[in-house]
Amino acid sequence: MDNVKHSFTDRKALLNRLRDESQHNNQQSWDVIVVGGGIVGAGILQEATKRGLTALLIEQKDFAWGTSSRSSKMIHGGLRYIAQGDIKLTKQSLTEREILLQQAPGLINRLGNYFVIRQKQFPGRFIMNTLLYLYDWLAGIKDHKFMPVKDLLEKFPNLTKNKLKGACYYTDAVVDDARLVLRVLQQSVESGANILNYVKATSLLKDPSTGRVLGITIKENTCAHTDNLNEEITLTSSIVINATGAWADKLRNEVIDEKRIRPLRGSHLVIARDRLPVMDALLVLHPTDKRPVFIYPWEGATIIGTTDLDHHENLDSEASISQHEVDYLLQLVSHSFPSANITTKDIISTFSGVRPVITSEQEYKTRSKVAKHSKAKKPSKERRDHAVWADNALITASGGKLTTFRLTATEALNAAKPWLKMRNQHDTEHNKAIDSHRLFTNKPLTQLFSSAQRMKVKHSKAWLQRLLGRYGNNTAMILTQTNESEQLALGQSQFCLAECRWAIKHEAVIHLDDLLLRRTRLGLLLTNGGEALFQQLATIFYQELGWDNAKWQDEVTRYKKIWRKSYYLPET
Repeated sequence: MDNVKHSFTDRKALLNRLRDESQHNNQQSWDVIVVGGGIVGAGILQEATKRGLTALLIEQKDFAWGTSSRSSKMIHGGLRYIAQGDIKLTKQSLTEREILLQQAPGLINRLGNYFVIRQKQFPGRFIMNTLLYLYDWLAGIKDHKFMPVKDLLEKFPNLTKNKLKGACYYTDAVVDDARLVLRVLQQSVESGANILNYVKATSLLKDPSTGRVLGITIKENTCAHTDNLNEEITLTSSIVINATGAWADKLRNEVIDEKRIRPLRGSHLVIARDRLPVMDALLVLHPTDKRPVFIYPWEGATIIGTTDLDHHENLDSEASISQHEVDYLLQLVSHSFPSANITTKDIISTFSGVRPVITSEQEYKTRSKVAKHSKAKKPSKERRDHAVWADNALITASGGKLTTFRLTATEALNAAKPWLKMRNQHDTEHNKAIDSHRLFTNKPLTQLFSSAQRMKVKHSKAWLQRLLGRYGNNTAMILTQTNESEQLALGQSQFCLAECRWAIKHEAVIHLDDLLLRRTRLGLLLTNGGEALFQQLATIFYQELGWDNAKWQDEVTRYKKIWRKSYYLPET
């Protein structure tokens, strides 16, 4: 353990080194520079380190700042993709789901799903059971059944009985999406990769005669007071991989004039569990447009979502829910649970993510010319496949699903082979050993539980499994380096101050919102964005990062502005 890198890259030291090398034209030439710190970028970085490549990842905001912290939190096969005839994507997704469930218990957990069946509804029981039979067969499990009305109402007692015929049960999985990104990044750092948040890629370096991409220029993007803030740093590399998701066209357009990304917004409501208690996921059809929408448990709260709309706003500004989306989701809750009387007063927080959906060049041009209510393909009808393009040593990977990030990463690195000198010839595409699918290296839970008992740490195996899933072998240090009072759950969540202290000290926290919205999810789960914790958090920031009161107050002001605009109700 002594040789393992417990902390993320020393950001200041690495930037100083890169700056010095750039100024003296003596910089290291990386094998791979990954642009984008979401799940796809993190997966590509991990795959690169597995192949023995020197790799650097840069992110213009914070790790998982975009789609990867604002998804629907589901690791799933995509039942609707079967209905659309996309058996290949479903099979891939289900295979990856089972691998992730095996490798990251406590972070990714199986969750029961109930598709509600009502009279004269399409699809009905027969069609759903047929789809679920195929779904389980593709996954290699048998996990579906029909639940009659009586049993369903025992499970969800406040569910409206109107035309209710029962529900089709199956399972998928739920995840803390941002923590998945951070866990993959941590694994890569432990294997020798380097990562930098709040560093913006300003332009590609290209050979003037051939147009081949030779590297990239970057600059800090922290809003910090530093003499080096506007200074560009030149980095050279064998390839640059564009993993910027909804932003992918912007960087790719430096080498090819083509638009292929359709940004679609999905928004969610977070409700206190005691106001809308559900122990499993309920999948219901919206009364107005018959779109399937989930009501499901997550981190001690209940989430309602998602919407599916074209996102026309500036991608560099955090997405936020519209009043139309709030009304749409509340209408669903009112229709399904009328006696609960859920209103805007019950909403703890909201979050909106922008999905990078791949579309054709022709479809992109059509949508650019026609009105919003035209015959352009509806957002919910777009395919969710990923795509990888190789353009003269710029590899672009975008689209796809949270579940299949590992497949996207493998395909991106394989596409880069013509420009790479592979150090590890036994790459994961051909390596059939179990290690080729291994994402994480963990000590067994039994070993951690025994250590906790010796340390007289009084926690359940389930809680320790949760911590192990999120922090891997760093879990033991989190327990030993914090006192018992910091290990108590905060509010209805399972997060604790011990996790906050670890993240502040070891996980490249630059701003308060990094901690409350991504390293932990307390800003989503506690009222007023977790404001009641501010005094305790201030002490930890003073101790671990040396912040003074002026710095703290600046961060509080910044955080409140972000939370109010993008993680709560629309301002009226």
